[in-house]
Amino acid sequence: MTSHTVGHALPLAPDSTVRSFAATLLPEQRQALTLMRAQAREAVPAHCIAFCCGSELLGHLLPAHALELAAVLGNATLHGGALVWHAPQSSHVERSAQLQAALYELRDRGRIGGWRNEDFCFYLDREARPGPMQSAFVQIERAAFRYLGMMSHAVHINGFTPDGRMWCGQRSNSKATDPGLWDNMTAGGLSAGESLESCAVRELWEEAGLRDLDPSALLCAGRVRISHLTPAGWHDETLHIYNLQLPDEFVPSNQDGEVQTFACLSAAEVLAGIAAGQWTSDAALAVAQGVLLNSEL
Repeated sequence: MTSHTVGHALPLAPDSTVRSFAATLLPEQRQALTLMRAQAREAVPAHCIAFCCGSELLGHLLPAHALELAAVLGNATLHGGALVWHAPQSSHVERSAQLQAALYELRDRGRIGGWRNEDFCFYLDREARPGPMQSAFVQIERAAFRYLGMMSHAVHINGFTPDGRMWCGQRSNSKATDPGLWDNMTAGGLSAGESLESCAVRELWEEAGLRDLDPSALLCAGRVRISHLTPAGWHDETLHIYNLQLPDEFVPSNQDGEVQTFACLSAAEVLAGIAAGQWTSDAALAVAQGVLLNSEL
């Protein structure tokens, strides 16, 4: 099984490769990326039910989800168009345990699919940098975030070749979410206890076979929030974007079975795939954010 080690030998600011990629974009393609970034957050549908803990807004529930959650979550009442969970004075550990127990029950009833046995953190301060140094309000199973309509965090990495192309991965057909669609080279949710950088390093190994990355090789391209309705519930996630210049000889090699194939694509090919609906909305937005931000520096 092939793996690659990347450390200090890489340039620390791969903006030149991003500029090379962006330089081939037609004006209408750049405009499409700009519009995608501007329209990333959809309005919460009027029929959704606010999910609150005391006076704090946690997320937005589909009506059916609100009824189901109210039936299994203690001290929760539906009132005035909101499901209010009366646990504001509980500790982080107590709140997490109570909500997780309710989610287990919903999972066992077949109401929450794709269970991963992996926790995500929810932070009341949506603008704070997530990670171990930030106090989480609750820590619960990641598969429940869309069901609850709560904001999660993910890391996306655009991997560029020296000649300005981009390595992209096609999601496995067995993935619970967006099977068969295209992603950036690496993307993954931020697990509880991880920093953004440690998540990036882990995902680069698991999904692309890139071992021992020096985090200083990652060029931060900011963050962007995306929200829209899905069959599983309200998707609300902040994407933390990085660009990375890869060695000319590098070929990604998936380690965890979540990527079925990789392709090294030109800007025209990437944009054509996005326009054809062949990419996940999150990955397409990560391309827009990474290419537009770093190419404008």
